[in-house]
Parts: sequence; structure tokens; C-alpha cells
Amino acid sequence: MVRTIVRDPLLLARVSEPATKADGQIADDLMDTLRFHLDRCVGMAANMIGENKRIIVFSNGFALNTMINPVITEKDGAYETEEGCLSLIGVRKTKRHRRIRVEYLDRSFVKRKGTFEGYTAQIIQHEIDHCDGILI
Repeated sequence: MVRTIVRDPLLLARVSEPATKADGQIADDLMDTLRFHLDRCVGMAANMIGENKRIIVFSNGFALNTMINPVITEKDGAYETEEGCLSLIGVRKTKRHRRIRVEYLDRSFVKRKGTFEGYTAQIIQHEIDHCDGILI
């Protein structure tokens, strides 16, 4: 189900709680909402649809992906960039890393690890920031 986008900075600044298997519908709704907004959005975190759970979804250019309880375990190649956000007006400067390694659960709650680079790494970092209550 496509959900309404939260724009309240106070709600977006809350640190997300770990997701459990009982939160599967949130992951599905988040993916539906991303699909609906793909013309102007490449990633979303659950707090953007009003759910305080550590779930993100993103496009890597050719597929849509779900990460549950993602944690960045390695990062390198720091750089400054500007980003926008569907929940916020305008663009802001932020620091990102060109390469990251992430541990997470997939939509089936299977533990995964992955290395991501470039724009995909940037998207994942932005969405994990949302989970951590960090707004750009």
C-alpha cells in the first residue's frame, strides 16, 4: 500500500527501532511507496512513512532492494556532496563515502553482507542516516 510521506523533522529525527519479522508489512508498504515516487526518489526509510523501524528500500539503477536493520561496518573514500530528500525541502551539504560495506537482513530475514560503491552507496548512507535520526 502506498503511504503518505512524513515531512515533520521532529518525527524524522527519532532513532528507529530494530525491525522484526512482524514488521514485514511495513517493508512491503515502504517498497510500494518508493515505486510510486520513483520519478523523484531513489530511496526511502520507514520513518518517511511514519514507521519508527530500521528498514530501508532503494533503487540501484536496475532493481529495487530492501534492507532490514542495516549497519555500515566499513567505509572509505570520504567526500562532500549535496543531497535532497523527499521528506524535506531543498538540498543540503553532507559527507558521504565512496565505498561501504553493509550487514543487513533481506526481505526474507536472511542475513546478508554487501559492498556498495558510488551512487548506490550514497543512497544507502542517506537512508541509514534516516534510521539513525540524522537529517541532512
